[in-house]
Amino acid sequence: METLAANSADLAGDRSVIARAEAVSAAVAAASDEIERSRRLPPALLDKLHEAELFRLLLPRSSNGIETDPVTFFHVIEAIARADGSTAWCLSQAGGCAMSAAYLDLPVARAIFGNDPRAVLAWGPGPKVKAIECDGGYKVTGVWAFASGGRHASWLGAHCPIFKADGSSKLEANGVPEERTMLVRAEDVEWTDIWNTVGLRGTASDQFALNDFFVRSDHSITREFDRECRESGPLYRMGSGTCYQVGFAGVACGIARGALDCFVDVARNKVARGTKSPLRENAVVQSGLAQAEVNLRAARGFVLQSMADIWKHLCAGASITVEQRITVRMAATHAIHKAREAVDFAYNAAGATAIFENHPLERRFRDIHTVTQQLQGQIRHFETVGAWMMGVEADLTFV
Repeated sequence: METLAANSADLAGDRSVIARAEAVSAAVAAASDEIERSRRLPPALLDKLHEAELFRLLLPRSSNGIETDPVTFFHVIEAIARADGSTAWCLSQAGGCAMSAAYLDLPVARAIFGNDPRAVLAWGPGPKVKAIECDGGYKVTGVWAFASGGRHASWLGAHCPIFKADGSSKLEANGVPEERTMLVRAEDVEWTDIWNTVGLRGTASDQFALNDFFVRSDHSITREFDRECRESGPLYRMGSGTCYQVGFAGVACGIARGALDCFVDVARNKVARGTKSPLRENAVVQSGLAQAEVNLRAARGFVLQSMADIWKHLCAGASITVEQRITVRMAATHAIHKAREAVDFAYNAAGATAIFENHPLERRFRDIHTVTQQLQGQIRHFETVGAWMMGVEADLTFV
């Protein structure tokens, strides 16, 4: 009984933080049309999110963050995603980025995050970028895209391979090119609006550029969570990669939860053309809803139970293992795709009702299919997991 009670407590997470997210979710839902139309999170909603400190969930306490656990993080992101997928995506991305404070010198971390209650860091990949070593830091040039939440961020991260002053690539001890993420103020970049997408329109995941821009050495970090880490808490012994997986699974599950709830409301009253009874009395619909519900709950439960077990291990003083990272990777990817299946059921079963612009099912259908196209939702992660399980050499970059 003690084990069951402990597991239940772990799965519940920090209720006070979750309650804050649930309290603000009505404002998120009310802003969803504006978010979709403007492709931005509106200022009034950003004020509420900052008041609830939802951008500081994974920020260290030493930088005035909440430093919550990943189970709570999942619940918060899921609660927001039920109201709006774009808002939840921005919060999930910002949460992982805020973990950067654990790898910065404390005075720098406090200057960037701790002294600014509205600090937000955003970043995205850039294939043709470089940072050249110079006196005191780096000269950074390139273009980065998919910077989710960048339009309301105070800082941006420019991930770069490092080059020596003579132009040659700087290598790690194992011969792999060295890479670091450069932190720059948002006002120092040049923006290009590229975010005209099928779904998740409000993330404003636009493109930014730098040209021969100087970045101090102490404003750069490594993405390797087990190097240069200053914080001793269990959260920073698992790394942002795992938190991204948990968070974006929460986005998908929240979108699916909202879709199924919406569908039940539709099914209670809709009488499809050529029929005499409401959808809710159709046996095929009843069976489909039950299967979508159980598959979503099971996939969600796998994420939460796995993460709760790993969190106990981390709280005991250990660091996350490759096997545990593999478990989170497969659980998160599985949850994203079971969430997509649940939304597909709701959209298809609702018929023509769901095809109209700004109908909650239409938006959730577009949002969930955008989630599965993004890095965290790609089906190729199962290949990595399967290869590792069978002892085949596997690229663990995204594990």
